[in-house]
Parts: sequence; C-alpha cells; structure tokens
Amino acid sequence: MSKNVTEEDRQYWTANKKLITILLSIWAFVSYGCGILFVVPLNNIQFFGVPFGFWMAQQGSIYVFIILIMVYAKRMDTIDHRFHKDEEGAGE
Repeated sequence: MSKNVTEEDRQYWTANKKLITILLSIWAFVSYGCGILFVVPLNNIQFFGVPFGFWMAQQGSIYVFIILIMVYAKRMDTIDHRFHKDEEGAGE
C-alpha cells in the first residue's frame, strides 16, 4: 500500500526541513560559535558581572536552546495547520 505523495505533502516537508535547518544553524552558532570559537572576543563584554563568552558557554546557550524548542513547537503548529496536518485536518 503506497500512498501517493501530493504537491502539498512536498511543500509541507520542504517547510519542515527549512525550519529545522534554520534552527539547527542557530544551535550550531550558539553552541560552537559563542561557546567555543568566539569565546575570547566575547569575554571582553561583561554580562551580569561575568565575561559574556563564559556566560554563553555556561548559561546563555541553555536559554537559547529552550527558546529554540519553543519556536520549533510554535512554528510546527503553524505549518501543520497551514498544510492540514494538525488534529483538525488529519481526518480530511
């Protein structure tokens, strides 16, 4: 039983992959860029009394990751609704 893939299905997965690519790029920049690669220049900035590079490596990246999870959930709800993949459109 193979299901025919419609143009709407392709658009849905394209939007899904685009969102994932953007969020993973932000994740990589924050974790590797701010926490490792750019930590020395960022340490010249004081944030809450500590060097910003250190703060990003220890605390800031966690906050960014939580925000990314919330953005992903919200955007996927929007994408699901737009392409009728949410619970209301699942039976149609």
